[in-house]
Amino acid sequence: MGFEHPIPQWNLPESTLSEQVEKAVATFWEANPILLELLSKSRTLEEARERVYNYLHDFERKSLHSKIYLNPMERQVGRKALHVLKNIFAKRNEDVTQKSALKTLYKIAQKTNRPVSLAFIEEMSHLFTAMKGQTKLYGAVQQGEVASQDERLSQMARQALQSARKYPHGFETSVLQERAENRQRIIDYFGATEKDWQDWQWQCRNVIRDVETLSQLVDLTEDEQEAIVLAKEHQIPFGITPYYVSLMDFASHRRRDHAIRAQVLPPLEYVKEIIAGRQDPTKTFDFMGERDTSPEKLITRRYPMIAILKPYNTCAQICVYCQRNWEIDDVLSEKAQASRNKLDKALRWFREHPEVEEILITGGDPAVMNDHVFATILEEVSKLEHVRRIRIGSRMPVVLPMRFTEEFADLLAKYSIPGKREVAVMTHFEHSYETTPEAMLAIQRLRHRGIPVYNQGVYTMDNARRFEMVALRKRLRLMGVDPYYTFNAKGKEETKDYRVPIARLLQEQSEEARLNPGLDRSDEAVFNIPRLGKNYLRAGQDHEVIMIDEEGSRIYEFFPWDHSNLESEPFLHSDVPIFSFLQEMERRGELIEEYRSIWYYY
Repeated sequence: MGFEHPIPQWNLPESTLSEQVEKAVATFWEANPILLELLSKSRTLEEARERVYNYLHDFERKSLHSKIYLNPMERQVGRKALHVLKNIFAKRNEDVTQKSALKTLYKIAQKTNRPVSLAFIEEMSHLFTAMKGQTKLYGAVQQGEVASQDERLSQMARQALQSARKYPHGFETSVLQERAENRQRIIDYFGATEKDWQDWQWQCRNVIRDVETLSQLVDLTEDEQEAIVLAKEHQIPFGITPYYVSLMDFASHRRRDHAIRAQVLPPLEYVKEIIAGRQDPTKTFDFMGERDTSPEKLITRRYPMIAILKPYNTCAQICVYCQRNWEIDDVLSEKAQASRNKLDKALRWFREHPEVEEILITGGDPAVMNDHVFATILEEVSKLEHVRRIRIGSRMPVVLPMRFTEEFADLLAKYSIPGKREVAVMTHFEHSYETTPEAMLAIQRLRHRGIPVYNQGVYTMDNARRFEMVALRKRLRLMGVDPYYTFNAKGKEETKDYRVPIARLLQEQSEEARLNPGLDRSDEAVFNIPRLGKNYLRAGQDHEVIMIDEEGSRIYEFFPWDHSNLESEPFLHSDVPIFSFLQEMERRGELIEEYRSIWYYY
């Protein structure tokens, strides 16, 4: 199940790639002779557009009134593909995106020397294959003897469970033993005791901030070392708690701890892009438009009845792809605590907006604040009579579960009043390998006091294999955590190597999560739109594919969740090419055949 590190970009020699593209183009025209004839015999692009639309409309009429599809599921996929094809050939969408899939196909058909990627041809090939009901995902409906429903469901369950069990977790006997050895090695290095280890403040005082220390505790590749050195030289926040380091395997192959290392060890290319971006006056790292949605210092608001309060602007360790890490000066920065003046103004804003019934206290990570400071803030927030829920956004259950002492759990529970006000904790487990007995103890301390704990995962290249998220959800439920959101990692250019196509998350939700009991799959797949907020990916009316560019990227148009808000503009998102994703999955040892339906999720 593992893969070697570092992760190179998939590349072929130019001559080999050209040959593959030429072969793919020939295969595409062979499968679509009508399209080739329409495009090659058109004198202009607009004439080609008219002919292609007539072809699509004629095919659509046939699909509605005849039995051209052998399976009703093929019909459903074909109808969706037809909608996408009409979208990407629309003049309006060419104007919006400044791209033209039709022009690219037209130039290829006219045999002009227009460069095209293999990813583009693969997308177009799968769209027309789906349109014609030839995906072969389902086959024809067969009459006669079939397996009983009981037998079929058992087979599905066995296959799903077997797939999920491939992924390691922190409760396995061998993993527990290795991590005990890791813990002792780290304790010995710092000259500490077991009592020190269990002290969250000792953990914070000994956060690993440099490559020299980390290299003594785990094996690092040359790229990992260079990235950390560069990050420190250029004041890019970096730090890892001793506890979280103990979750890493000592060897650097990333076969089991890939998701853990990916969280905190910045890729070399990422560091270089951050450095270059800081020198570019036109570059902004505020991808989510935090500044544009802040009505007052320390506050972010994107929805009618909930707003974010950020009293503490750092964390115990820094996650590479965090949407707010551009705001953080350094791990555990001494300047992180908001001033009393700023906090008073933020609280005044909440008092003046009684329609805001819910406050998410996040940051940074507010759980890094000591009990006294946190209590002061909770006391002030609890005086807001209109607030009926206080959420605490914290990754401490994952990276430093010792923080959730009995005293801290009591503090949070003090402000939870059934029937009047709820206190809930929102955390971020990314992989089953992060689940541990220590994390479970922290969560159970909260649950025993009536405080629910929810998980917001981010879907990345490091948890996107078949049933990898299922394995996490099952562990979380047993620990006492409810899956809540699964975010599609969005388009920050410097974190492009983490990103996964939207189609993969839709595939995961439909074909993997769906097989599991409802409480195991209570999370919602979402795409967080800059300045606008979360868009539910299962809600087809909120987004659609409107273009395929020459690199094979799908361009999505996302519509505001609030359709009545005429001031909100749609958001365009250029996605990761599915072809590139599949090549990387193959490099990581996956069987691409198992992912072949990904092309038909839009």
